[in-house]
Amino acid sequence: MERLNQTSSVSEFILLGLSSRPEDQKPLFILFLTIYLVTITGNLLIILAICSDSQLQTPMYFFLSFLSFTDICFTTTIVPKMLVNFLSKKKTISYAGCLTQMYFIYVFGYTDSCLLAVMAFDRYVAICDPFHYVTTISHQCCVLLVAFSCSLPHFHSLLHTLLLNQLTFCDANVIHHFLCDISPLIKLSCSSTFLNEIIIMTEGTVFLVTPFLFIAFSYIRILIAVLKIPSAAGKHKAFSTCGSHLTVVALFYGSIFYVYLQPVSTYTVRDHMATIVYTVLSSMLNPFIYSLRNKDLKQGLRKLVGRRKPQAAPS
Repeated sequence: MERLNQTSSVSEFILLGLSSRPEDQKPLFILFLTIYLVTITGNLLIILAICSDSQLQTPMYFFLSFLSFTDICFTTTIVPKMLVNFLSKKKTISYAGCLTQMYFIYVFGYTDSCLLAVMAFDRYVAICDPFHYVTTISHQCCVLLVAFSCSLPHFHSLLHTLLLNQLTFCDANVIHHFLCDISPLIKLSCSSTFLNEIIIMTEGTVFLVTPFLFIAFSYIRILIAVLKIPSAAGKHKAFSTCGSHLTVVALFYGSIFYVYLQPVSTYTVRDHMATIVYTVLSSMLNPFIYSLRNKDLKQGLRKLVGRRKPQAAPS
């Protein structure tokens, strides 16, 4: 970052946030503080329930626990800074802080994407090749898939962060957003952004679309296999195991495609709501989506809460 500090007059950025009206700041603070606390609590309960219930020690829940952990990290990268800015008159973030936030947003966002693809693969094997499920989705395989999902996004995020670090920012330092994202930052640069935009539209698109295509392919195969099941009860059971995952995929990818599969020059304030969906709301809703539609997970949560109640009674 030394190079940029020598060629740029910008040492910090101003995040305009969701609203510039003073009367909106406290209500927004309360709203997002509530969302953040619900997100942390919900995802922690999912992790604790999976770790404490022997019936949930399966690959599907192993992946879900890491998805919940990633969601906690993802929302923590974004919401605390939003909360500080809601109560602060000077809504600034340092240059280094901005790039750091952007780096981890991409890391945890794309880790979510990879984990959703891994979970689709797990469902594909469970439904389309159930007799080889135990050997195909072994514990070693699960660990490798999670390790791959958590490490690969760092290379992608590092590439875009380093390329952004080569840009020069002259006087404009106002980001029309509530977080440091690559599109509004590129629009602020006074140097050529051609390489950045080419990389975003090529490498970025491939990295984003590939997991989604993998998920789509898995569910096409699942659909074909389920339609061959003769009984209606068998079809319903097969679809019920995939319903929660499909809902999460639709929520996450629907909003993220809306934001990123468009030219950088067309990025506007209207994209804020879509960004909130995949960065904040998705992480909050995932525990509810999975627990409400999954009997085993609901039972695990009841056991977890039931164990806590007797401990609190004597005091």
